[in-house]
Amino acid sequence: MSQPSIFWWQKFGTLAQMAQAAVALLGFVAILFQINEIRTTNRAASARQVFLGYTDLAFKNPKFAQPDYEAIKAGHRDQRVQYENFVSYLLYACEEATAAFTDKREWQASCDYDLKPHLPFLCEMGKTEPAYLTTYGADTQQWVKASLKAASLTPPDCKKT
Repeated sequence: MSQPSIFWWQKFGTLAQMAQAAVALLGFVAILFQINEIRTTNRAASARQVFLGYTDLAFKNPKFAQPDYEAIKAGHRDQRVQYENFVSYLLYACEEATAAFTDKREWQASCDYDLKPHLPFLCEMGKTEPAYLTTYGADTQQWVKASLKAASLTPPDCKKT
């Protein structure tokens, strides 16, 4: 007796089984895309929330948002600590926003604008406490260093050159 000839695809199952496997694979890929989209959306929402928190803090503390740094330095220790934490919040909010919105230049422009009044403080912190800036990501460190350079603020005196 002759053996019935089988098609190549019959070695792997019926056509329905192969279609079911293809649909399952497509479903798995769709789930991976959906997880990535959820992660991106959550990061963006978190960054917006952090930046709104910073904006609220700046609204409630205009003396820190547009500081008279010499007066803050000469003032009470508590005020200096509050100011340092204000700048830390700004850097963190900008770090989150620029990481979440890499394709939206307006976030970086907003952070650049808000950072300018704090450059003398950051210059002095770089001189007196070099570890301060290392608590932020590499991109934020580079951003602050580039901003200091663009403003011509250099240690040790942190005056414009």
